[in-house]
Amino acid sequence: MKKQGVNQKGIVIEDDCWIGSNVIILDGVKIGRGSVIGAGSLVSKDISAGSIYINKRNINIRQR
Repeated sequence: MKKQGVNQKGIVIEDDCWIGSNVIILDGVKIGRGSVIGAGSLVSKDISAGSIYINKRNINIRQR
């Protein structure tokens, strides 16, 4: 297990994003400009610019 190493892709958060408290953002995710992520959300996929995401299931509520 120890010899496998670690791959880190990094997280990209563009300008003008609002991220609520207790949000978990997994490695390799890109959050587009002007997005809003609700508190307690789990972000495991890329979020397009101007999106509003809530809950823990990556559900796109609407575009801003």
